[in-house]
Amino acid sequence: MSMTDPVADMLTRMRNALSTGRDQVEIPLSKLKLAIAEALKREGFVRGLEVTTEGPQGTLRVFLKYGPEGEDVIGKLERVSRPGSRVYCGVDGMDLVLGGVGVRIVSTSQGVLSDRECREKKVGGEVLCEVR
Repeated sequence: MSMTDPVADMLTRMRNALSTGRDQVEIPLSKLKLAIAEALKREGFVRGLEVTTEGPQGTLRVFLKYGPEGEDVIGKLERVSRPGSRVYCGVDGMDLVLGGVGVRIVSTSQGVLSDRECREKKVGGEVLCEVR
């Protein structure tokens, strides 16, 4: 059976791992999922990434990050643009998420970037997800 929204599956796997307090989560590998995970790492929401090419597709291992008291660094991980309802945003309409504490992950012509990187490069695109 084919999956209609692999990005939503990735975010759900990460939410489930966070809710159970797991240290890491394994996700089937794709270029888009790897780019999203790298953007989350650049913004400090995950500790690290590991890519294995075993099997037909490969696996992306995301090491989740927790605060000093064990609290979640990622409070809410939400899919914005869906296969049936795409959401696009220009650089002018890209306001701060939670006053700059959260981040918006955007697929642009220059790759998958955070909203902060989009404002620096003055580029907009499809809003994939928001992290709060």
